[in-house]
Amino acid sequence: MGYAQRTGTTRHRSALLPPRSGTAARRAPAPSPRPPRPRPRTTRLRRALLSVLLTAAIVTPLAGAARPQIPAPRPATLTAPLTPSTLPSAYEANRRNAGEAARMAAVHGDAHRAAADRALAAPSRRLLAFDGRGTGQATEVLGDLTRAEHIAVLVPGSDTTLDTYTRFHRAAAALYTHLTHRTGPAHGPAPRVAVIAWLGYDTPATVSTTVTTTTRADEAAPRLRAFVRRLRTLAPAGTHLSVLCHSYGSVVCGRAAPGLDADDMALVGSPGTGADSVAALRTRARVWAARGGDDWVADVPHVRAGLFGTTVGFGTDPVSTAFGARVFDAADADHSGYFTPGSASLANLARITLDHPREVTRG
Repeated sequence: MGYAQRTGTTRHRSALLPPRSGTAARRAPAPSPRPPRPRPRTTRLRRALLSVLLTAAIVTPLAGAARPQIPAPRPATLTAPLTPSTLPSAYEANRRNAGEAARMAAVHGDAHRAAADRALAAPSRRLLAFDGRGTGQATEVLGDLTRAEHIAVLVPGSDTTLDTYTRFHRAAAALYTHLTHRTGPAHGPAPRVAVIAWLGYDTPATVSTTVTTTTRADEAAPRLRAFVRRLRTLAPAGTHLSVLCHSYGSVVCGRAAPGLDADDMALVGSPGTGADSVAALRTRARVWAARGGDDWVADVPHVRAGLFGTTVGFGTDPVSTAFGARVFDAADADHSGYFTPGSASLANLARITLDHPREVTRG
């Protein structure tokens, strides 16, 4: 700023000040400033949430821009309706589609995605659905769905994509292994079970604005309800069905709960469901909840606040007395440790899947 501008500004400001006259005026003490008024707690919370949202809104587009879109074929078109007798052909069609997606990703230069798709295309994999476009979706069956007496559907949380699918598959495989090895005098022969890894929605990124709202869960909820209805037509009549919902997946389960044809619902590492109580979920399922002692989600504020026409946060803590779920023991599990082999959490999730509520150790 130049000197002439500074002096002009000074003259202008001086003209706005009242004239000073006499010694008293020169010596008059300046009025004491008012002490700042404390901001209400809700205002501070809104500002904190807004800061987080703005940071995430900046970081996420930059992170996403670094990775170009990966080409992939459209999902396979099944030539016959999905029934117990057509399951093998559906599995095969989806494996072929995953193989083509792997080829296209390799040509595109994305070796990581190509490897992930190629693994799903292996002859041993049973894919009920596969879509390699974008971040990708897949639904995989472990076990014999047509003979299963007990089915567990795993619903994943944020940052679960085809690129990270190995981690999700590892959790489903750990549960399936635990279930099929429950043998001996105490348990009898191994039960007929199936575990389904349901990556049937676009999960939010952990660092994003969408992970703080129910938007993605609202989109996923009707898909999860429809999927469970379809499972009922593929599995034997009377099969016990549980949905096991991790992290943001528990928000999906909470939004899907009314009309979800499940017998049990387990919420692990949950930031909330969008409902304030089990009764507000309006579900016929028994509702369970657990949080490990080393899970960082315990530090997430269990609040809901309106910002810019949307609701941020997911409400009451599912392991709190106020929520009313059946809280079970997860020992010292961290946020990714609920399906760790040998853990208290995995053992209890297996008991829930097998409809043995009295064996579940309570938290």
